[in-house]
Amino acid sequence: MSLVLVLNSGSSSIKYQLLSPEADGPQATGLVERIGQGSGRIRHEGPGGPVVQELDIADHEAGMRLVLDTFAEHGPQLDASTLTAVGHRVVQGGDLFTGPVRIDDDVVAQIDELSPLAPLHNPANLSGIHAARTAFPDVPHVAVFDTSFHQTMPPAAYTYALDRQVAAEHRIRRYGAHGTSHRYVSRAVAEFLGRDVAELNTIVLHLGNGASASAVRGGECIDTSMGMTPLAGLVMGTRTGDIDPAVLLHLARTAGYDTQALDDLLNRRSGMLGLAGHTDMRDVHAAVEAGDEDARTALDVYHHRIRGYVGQYMAHLGRVDAIVFTAGIGENDEVVRAGALAGLEHYGIVVDPERNAGRKKAPTVISPDGAAVTVLVVPTNEELEIARQAVEVVAA
Repeated sequence: MSLVLVLNSGSSSIKYQLLSPEADGPQATGLVERIGQGSGRIRHEGPGGPVVQELDIADHEAGMRLVLDTFAEHGPQLDASTLTAVGHRVVQGGDLFTGPVRIDDDVVAQIDELSPLAPLHNPANLSGIHAARTAFPDVPHVAVFDTSFHQTMPPAAYTYALDRQVAAEHRIRRYGAHGTSHRYVSRAVAEFLGRDVAELNTIVLHLGNGASASAVRGGECIDTSMGMTPLAGLVMGTRTGDIDPAVLLHLARTAGYDTQALDDLLNRRSGMLGLAGHTDMRDVHAAVEAGDEDARTALDVYHHRIRGYVGQYMAHLGRVDAIVFTAGIGENDEVVRAGALAGLEHYGIVVDPERNAGRKKAPTVISPDGAAVTVLVVPTNEELEIARQAVEVVAA
């Protein structure tokens, strides 16, 4: 049985899972957080249940040592002889990586070269890669990129109408994100419906604090809502999604906003937080029920943006077989699922209220029998997808 340690390294954290693509559920999960901040913590859940330890964690290398020590003490036992691979989530692969790749020094250099396109993510991903390669020098390490699934987009979908020399010099184009989730879910839909993925046209709605949509034809992405960065597209927890770029120029000219202030406004102070004062949809719904008109408008904007992308992707795909909701909001929020597709009944897109009710922990059809378009909820599993791709690379 293949065993993969999946790592998702942030600027001050390491999320991890130990799992096998052939087994149900992970053998262990954990989170190392507040790395380099003087008061770190690890939460590990293995065979003996959850364990929490607080201590100083100087850097990612110290964080990886802590992960290994925690496995050794609390299980399951983990060493190089038991691992098929270590799979790493990497946010930005640019146009250099069209799929997962075995990590060597050249790949590390290329990921670093792409850091200007994801300055908050790629350097952190590299810190985890360096630490894990030090801890497991004899185990294959595989990078799985958030952007690679979207590399099948045609030029018409990924090209911005910007001066082509400027765009080429600065690598400006649509790359997308959440690709690991979109890939997993689009294939899980086909498996659940008993259909060949090659004959299925699917719209995937990955709705969480970060949110994105994709149009998938025959298992390949032909368009996605996020752009050069994860700021574009749908309304998100704190991010604007699509906005007239002249708004930035207007704020710079009339309000003295510099690039840092604009970055903070668009990425951290906007979205549902900026409109409704909340990032958690449960709080937004409570505010709507209490009569808060700002919250009602925010929810309407959220639904309107999703509905617009669904319509756009219907046009691009020509035929839609399935629309699938996934991620934290998509899997758990019946109000958003119903509201996002309201008014599309004429196109054969209908949500059944009874089937839609409640959280969904397993693939579930929420459209009525006989609907022209099957609407589903499919829980995503990015770690499992990373493990699968890592095993494929090692076996190739």
